[in-house]
Amino acid sequence: MPSFNHGDVEIAYLDEGEGEPIMLVHGFASTKNVNWVYPTWVSELRKNGCRVIALDNRGHGDSAKLYDPAQYSIPIMARDVVALMDHLDIERADVMGYSLGGRMTAWLGLNAPERLRSAILGGIGIAMIEGGGPGENVARALEAPSLEDVTDPAGRTFRAFADQTRSDRQALAACLRGSRGVMTKQEAAAITVPVLIAVGTTDEVAGSAEALGEIIPGSEVLDIPGRDHMRAVGDKVYKTGVLEFLSQRK
Repeated sequence: MPSFNHGDVEIAYLDEGEGEPIMLVHGFASTKNVNWVYPTWVSELRKNGCRVIALDNRGHGDSAKLYDPAQYSIPIMARDVVALMDHLDIERADVMGYSLGGRMTAWLGLNAPERLRSAILGGIGIAMIEGGGPGENVARALEAPSLEDVTDPAGRTFRAFADQTRSDRQALAACLRGSRGVMTKQEAAAITVPVLIAVGTTDEVAGSAEALGEIIPGSEVLDIPGRDHMRAVGDKVYKTGVLEFLSQRK
């Protein structure tokens, strides 16, 4: 798997297919494979004429593991995406992020709009502004000696997932503590790139997609019926909606 260095942080990535580039940015505690390869996003986008680039966020997958929460702010993590684009000589790309990756994508839409053809915010709604999602309870669960020591329901879910993916739990705890910054309503309203907001209708983590859509000018909202935060990722409605959005954007 190829990698590059952004400063002294090694970032692993994949780069497949030919055509319009799309950058895929996974969610907290996930990886490029779990979020994008296994649910067939990479193959679907390639079949539809896209060059697909997906990175392992710092602290995740095959990328460098860091243990200082200050190294995981949204701006720092989002700049890893731009650094990868620079490394691959990609001037502009569509960027799709899920959950934490969606918050990183929104930050890029606000602060580096010249690099984005569009921003697809998956698994993130008004929680991007109002907060919510995994908190200190999940960080403590990740640091617990074993899953049996965790009683908090959300903590157990994330701890079991981290164990299943053999993740570096200490790095994930640091990431969680460092990446919880929110975007203000005024900042979200200043995003001008084309935006698609895609959230499962039973997602209690992301918050309302419609509420966020009312704030970001000209944004489109895609409801993913009957899907929660974990199960919306590979849904056919999500994929079909994204492909339609990309074709209209072009």
